[in-house]
Amino acid sequence: MAPARRNFLRRLVCAGSTAALLQSPLLGLTPNPASFEPTRFDEPPGPIRLNSNENAYGPSSKAVAAMRAALAGTNRYPDLQYDALVDQIAKLHGVQREQLLLGCGSTEILRMAAVAFLGPGKRLIQASPTFEAMERYSRAAGAEVVSLPLTSTLAHDLEGMSQRLDENATLVYICNPNNPTGSLTPRADLELFIKKLPANTHVLIDEAYHHYAGRSERYQSFIDRPVDDDRVMVSRTFSQVYGLAGLRLGYAVGDPKVLQTMRSQATEQSVNGVVAQAAMAALEDADSVRDSVKRNSDDRQEFRNQAMVHMLKPIDSHANFFMMDTHHPAQEVIEHFQKNQVLIGRRFPAMDTHIRVSLGTPPEMLKFWQVWDMLHYSQMHM
Repeated sequence: MAPARRNFLRRLVCAGSTAALLQSPLLGLTPNPASFEPTRFDEPPGPIRLNSNENAYGPSSKAVAAMRAALAGTNRYPDLQYDALVDQIAKLHGVQREQLLLGCGSTEILRMAAVAFLGPGKRLIQASPTFEAMERYSRAAGAEVVSLPLTSTLAHDLEGMSQRLDENATLVYICNPNNPTGSLTPRADLELFIKKLPANTHVLIDEAYHHYAGRSERYQSFIDRPVDDDRVMVSRTFSQVYGLAGLRLGYAVGDPKVLQTMRSQATEQSVNGVVAQAAMAALEDADSVRDSVKRNSDDRQEFRNQAMVHMLKPIDSHANFFMMDTHHPAQEVIEHFQKNQVLIGRRFPAMDTHIRVSLGTPPEMLKFWQVWDMLHYSQMHM
């Protein structure tokens, strides 16, 4: 295969679901964008997917139309779209271009941070359980990983983390709301923790589920209300409220010098033109974002209602998933659901009897509870 064609195909890999869209004819056709609107309740054949904290309803119709329009330009490098997208996100958050860094999903942001600030002899400090990608990237960089259990309120143990801070602890990872628990670490506690950081310690606050958390005394984004500290970086993703998980796009907001250190570890042109156009359309569609947040709030309440009927008490969630204690081995429950064509979250060893359930569409959640009722201990008081 010619090198130019190989490189073109590599550029499409990060797009994920772009490959599926490319099955449609590209030349000379401009079908109604509505024909590309995802069918909200009819998933392709296969198991119901309640395992990856995805937006079950998909992207907005405006984002879908933008994707379709962008397909005809996939023969071009996405330089112009990249610049326009950075400008739009910077305007949204009231920051300068230099304070932004894009990545192929927020997971690439985590990878860049791990490679930039960790290495042999250095240490990552994080919670347990939390999103595992940062730990994997840190160990790959040769760093030590210290994981501290969540507190009794399922917040990050900031006091315990403070006790592990020294010249070797160069990166702290805070996922807030936390995955897999959906719980919050109070904003005031985080501010006090940040003030205690050694000069060479950076903290990455992962706000992947920010839109679902709402605003309260306990939770306020470090982008919307920043602190004057160049050691703090915040990551966001288009995978959740915007429904673009398959296209992979994330970004970080932080100090320009800090982000420049991370940028040196970035994959060149990791943001493809299709997702750039979709993201810009999604950012402009404020009504769709509000609808998605409201729908998620309604779905969360319905899950709580059903859990009460089934005598279950899930952890209070500030995201688009729930974690709940089954009082039985989690792997046993996971396999039961899998056998009945429903995928739920993986096992988390730190909470070995808990399962994580991503919120799906109403028919999908009906199926979830039907399969739950098939468990032989489903009617037991939890």
